[in-house]
Amino acid sequence: MGRHTMTIAGLNRRFGTDAAALAPAVAHSDQIRAVFGGFPAAVVALCAEIGGSPYGMIATSLTVGVSYDPPMALFSAHNDSSTWPVLKTAGRIGASVLAEHQSAACHQLAAKGVDRFADLDIHTTPHGPLFIEGASSWMDCEITGELPAGDHTIITFRIHQIGHSPHTPLIYHNGHFPRIHHDHNP
Repeated sequence: MGRHTMTIAGLNRRFGTDAAALAPAVAHSDQIRAVFGGFPAAVVALCAEIGGSPYGMIATSLTVGVSYDPPMALFSAHNDSSTWPVLKTAGRIGASVLAEHQSAACHQLAAKGVDRFADLDIHTTPHGPLFIEGASSWMDCEITGELPAGDHTIITFRIHQIGHSPHTPLIYHNGHFPRIHHDHNP
């Protein structure tokens, strides 16, 4: 989802196809975008109700299982985000791992200048986390720390409550939402 577009074949011709073709990691380069965008990631809606209004953003950097005791997760927020400074004021934040049928909801929640929650089926708990119904998983999270990391900030979460559905998660990979194919053979 960047302004630089190059096919995988073009990147392979330019940068090689094996580890012997390593090149310097240059910020915002086609190679950095190819490596980072080529890493499949779950799409997560981070949302809360603040002052009676819903706030939310999309993240593909959520890492779960950072700690099992206590249960923790982390993600990174871009320092230029206009939503994160508001969202982080919530006592608790809902992390909804979107399901593969929710790509339209993903685009809507990532859009600027629109009602991000129009026509979405949502659920808010008494602690303020807001969840997207129909998601693959839900986590009720509390911010426990922030660590500067270049043009992002790493946020650690303590997970208080969880839920899971049978839906397959929405995956972001190379600018698209590919479907996960399950092999049901043993």
